[in-house]
Amino acid sequence: MKLTSWTDYSLRVLMYCAASQGRAQPVTITEIAQAHQISRSHLTKIVVELSKQGLLATTRGRGGGLRLLKPAKDIALGDVVRQTETDFTMVECFDPAHSDCRLIGHCRLKGVLNQALQSYLKVLDQVTLADLVPSTESGFPIS
Repeated sequence: MKLTSWTDYSLRVLMYCAASQGRAQPVTITEIAQAHQISRSHLTKIVVELSKQGLLATTRGRGGGLRLLKPAKDIALGDVVRQTETDFTMVECFDPAHSDCRLIGHCRLKGVLNQALQSYLKVLDQVTLADLVPSTESGFPIS
């Protein structure tokens, strides 16, 4: 399974904010865009969604920026991936409305892949944002 760019960039934004929690100034979209060489306008859309999901606080204007709404230790990767991924349909038969597979009812592939997907998400549920970034005392290794 491959994560979408949307999820990848969402995780990058959240990790950057988590690693920057100890700073006096909040993180800016421009700063993250430059650090990761990602389009600022694309990141703006992602930040809006992360804010709607209750993960980021955003402040406009001079001195504004982004901060995590919850401690990094309270944000599980599994939750973020579930909120940002749009499609967990690994094979056609995951969606019976659009499946033309002639093996439905006789094949065990769907069950095995679903079990693998659940295991994948379970691993992500056990990892928090805090697990992915250095402590705020050591700072974020971005120059």
